[in-house]
Parts: sequence; C-alpha cells; structure tokens
Amino acid sequence: MPEAIWISFAFGLGLLIKSVGLPPLVGYLAAGFVLSGLASSPSIGISAEPTAVLAHIAHLGVLLMLFTVGLKLKLKSVISPEVIGGSLLHFAITCFVFTPGLYLLMDVSWYVAFMLAVALSFSSTVLAAKVLENKRELRAFHGRVSIGILIMQDLIALLVMSLAAGQTPSEWALIVFGLPLLRPLLYKLLDASGHDELLVLLGLLLALVIGGLGFQSVGLSSELGALVFGAILANHPRSQELAKSLWSVKEIFLVGFFLQIGIGGLPDTNAIIFAVVAALVLPIKGMLFFFLMLLFRLRARSGFLTALALTNYSEFGLIVASIALPEWLVPLAITVALSFLISAPLNRLAHPLYDRLSNRLVPFESKQRHPDELPISLGDTRVLVMGMGRTGTAAYDWLQISEARLMGLDSDLAKVMRHQKEGRNVVYADAEDKTFWEALHMPSLDAVILAMSDIEAKLIAAKKLRKYGFTGYIVAHSMFEDEARSICEAGADEAYLTMSETGVALASHLLERSPGTMPAPVSDKAS
Repeated sequence: MPEAIWISFAFGLGLLIKSVGLPPLVGYLAAGFVLSGLASSPSIGISAEPTAVLAHIAHLGVLLMLFTVGLKLKLKSVISPEVIGGSLLHFAITCFVFTPGLYLLMDVSWYVAFMLAVALSFSSTVLAAKVLENKRELRAFHGRVSIGILIMQDLIALLVMSLAAGQTPSEWALIVFGLPLLRPLLYKLLDASGHDELLVLLGLLLALVIGGLGFQSVGLSSELGALVFGAILANHPRSQELAKSLWSVKEIFLVGFFLQIGIGGLPDTNAIIFAVVAALVLPIKGMLFFFLMLLFRLRARSGFLTALALTNYSEFGLIVASIALPEWLVPLAITVALSFLISAPLNRLAHPLYDRLSNRLVPFESKQRHPDELPISLGDTRVLVMGMGRTGTAAYDWLQISEARLMGLDSDLAKVMRHQKEGRNVVYADAEDKTFWEALHMPSLDAVILAMSDIEAKLIAAKKLRKYGFTGYIVAHSMFEDEARSICEAGADEAYLTMSETGVALASHLLERSPGTMPAPVSDKAS
C-alpha cells in the first residue's frame, strides 16, 4: 500500500521541518523528493508513482484553499490604494523585468518566460498568514495590508489559471451572474448547519460539488467556482468559523498536492541552479514592496514589516504552473521551498531587524502620513477602553451613562468603523506597535481598561503605559489566574477573572430583585 508509506514520510519530514521553525509543507515537498529518489533504487522497492487518487486529493486541496481564500475576500480589506496599487504595480513591474531576463538568460519562449515571471511574482499566503498569526499581527495595520495584497495576488493567479486552461464556457455559464441571488439561501444554510460536522460538510459541498463540479460542468474553471462560492459567504458573521472548520481538511488535502510535486521527479542540476538564482533575486522583490508601500505613504516600519512578510515565493505559483507550465513544476517547487528557508527565520526577527535598520529606512518616508498611521492624541479623554470586543463594548456602554470623556481603541479597522457608525468614540490603534506608544499623547487620562482578548497585547499595553509615564488606574480581565498575576506584574493595578466576575454579575442581578418577586425554592420531592 504506497499511500501508507507516503503518509509516513510526509509526517516524519513535516515534523522534522516544523521542529526547526519552518512551514511543514517544505517537509512534504522533501518527502516527495525522497520517495522519488528511493523509488529509483531497485533494491529498495518503494513505489513512488503518482496515482489518480493522489492527483484527485491534490486537486481537492487546491479547491478548498481557494474556497477559504474566498471566505476572507471582504471588499473592505482589498479596496484601499496601498493594497490595489501595491499589488498591481508589483505584479506589473516584476513581469516587466523578469520576462525579458528569463527569455534572454534561459533560452525559453516568450510565453514560458512570462508565465515563469507570473509564478515568481506571487508571495506565499500560507507562510505570510502563519507568520503574522504567530506574531499576533494579522489585525495590525501592516498585517492587514499584507493579507490584502495576498488576496489580490490570489485573484490575479486565478485569472491567469483560467486563461491558461483555455476552457470555452458554455451558454449555461451565464447562470454565474445570478449567483449573488443565492446569498440569502446560503446564509440560511450556514446558520442551520450548527457548529459541528454539518458545518464542515456544507463547506465541502459548496467548495467541491456546487462550486468546483458545478462550474466545471458549464465550461468554467472549478478553481473559480470554489473561490466565488467562498466570496458569496465572506460577509456572513460565521464565515471565519467555516474557514476554521475546513482548515485541517484543507491542509491534509494540500499535503497530497506537495507530495505529488515531489514524487513527480527529482530536481536536476538546472532546477537547482534556477532555484538558487531565484533565491538571490528575492531581496529585490522585498525592496520593491518596501518602496511601493512608502509610495502609498506608509511609515518605514509598516512598509518594512509588510515587505518582509511578502518576501518569498508562493505555493500559488505552483498551482499556476501545474496548469500552465507542468514541466517547470519541480524547479519552481525547489524555488518556493528555498524562499521559505530564507523568509521564515527573517520574519521571526522582523522587529529587531527594523530596530537595527530604522535609522537608514526612516529617511525614505513620505512627509505625508497614511490616515491610519497618524499619531493619536487622547485629548481630554479621562477613561480609555483598549479592545472593543464584547467585553470592551459592554464596559464602554456602561461607562458611557456617567462618563462623557470616554474613548475606545481597537486594532481591527472594520470593528472600529462599525463602532463609529453606532455612535461610539472609537479609533484605530495597535497596542503591539511600538511607534503608537511613542506618538501617543494622554494629558488627561485617569483610567484604562484592558479588554483585549490577547494576553500578550494586555501585557504590552500595561508595560508601555507605565513606561511612558501613566500613573493612573489600570484594570484588566483574564480567563486564567496565572495570566491575571502576569498582567498585574506588568503594571496593572487589578486583573479580574472573567468567569468569576460573570458569576458575581449574575448573583447581583438576582439580589436586585425585590424579596416579593424572588423565585421560591424548588422542592426536590415529588408533589
């Protein structure tokens, strides 16, 4: 049973690669190459021929990946000058420079040179999202810009894949334009699916059957179908829950995609040379992103962190190559893996690297600042609520009754805009951004409520408030007693346990009732 051997190798090498801080998919690629090498030795007797089953699993992984990309495809995260302009300009400049270079140096056709340039222009959604998530920077300004650019690149990749596939749509393809009318029905199905296995099955149904197979049956790309159905659900409140429920299934199927590439054949000398040269060019890709971000008035810090997150090559380039340039799949796979080996360690050191290089990078900043990066002044604010989720919003609304000089801060721009529409005085700020604290003015501040969900953000906020001279009252909440102690040690005056306070609040509501309306005790005896 070759599949059992493949799974064993994928797990072993994936675990080994993960233990040194690199994405496991590098291990899956390596597992495929190792299997291919072992299969070439007759004395070992291991089969490493790509099977129809493996190819099918790989395709399902691609569809699920595109479906989850669609679930994140909110117009607010994409429609901004730095995201649209940065991604399109980077794509155009990369293709304009790389295409003639590849044509002249590698003796390939203009079509092959262009498609290779396209594949190398993308950055890794998997690696960047994982790095930003691990550093808790997905919602920070540079994190949102990075994810927005990656989504734009995914859309460009999908367009290239559709054109390269050369499929001719049937007349039934016009039905696609009516799909938005299905949104209310799909929303009801999502609401009715609950939180367990039905939710996963709904995602599989929409991504693989209705989206993938449905689009394919009318002559359109199955990849496009998966993305479209994900995008239709993107604005539903439970879209991210659906994405999380499909995460493990998608990752398992994508193992098949990377294994299939490795099993397809060992890299030759030319493939390795191509990968090494592409890795040497990688800094140019990062520098281009950095200066494009400065062009759109981002600070040097935001531009540097965004560029560093995007300085790698993409697994999406492999998906494009599997359709347009299958003979280049192995060289590109080596290129992507090598870029991960370079990018992952650098991103873990992103903040120390910027601190060392800031004196050289800051002079390149524009004199005009991006609206989201202007210094924040609290003015005459007396009470500040940091983190406007459910807990922070409840605290804000209760205080608003008696406290007029009140302000809320949050690092999620969409959440900030929603609160502003509802009439709350809430502004965007990232507590984990050192520059935010350096530029913060708080002349009248008396008290701060730390209501962020992330313990690290609370610790940083408490330390920074004390460091920059705040002597007032700091209070926080926490789920765990050890975390509460850490918050107090970081500078907070008090940290309450969330569940304990919920119990006290429930009991207080009961005591507020008059004795005459108190519920009578229920007897445990049968009447």
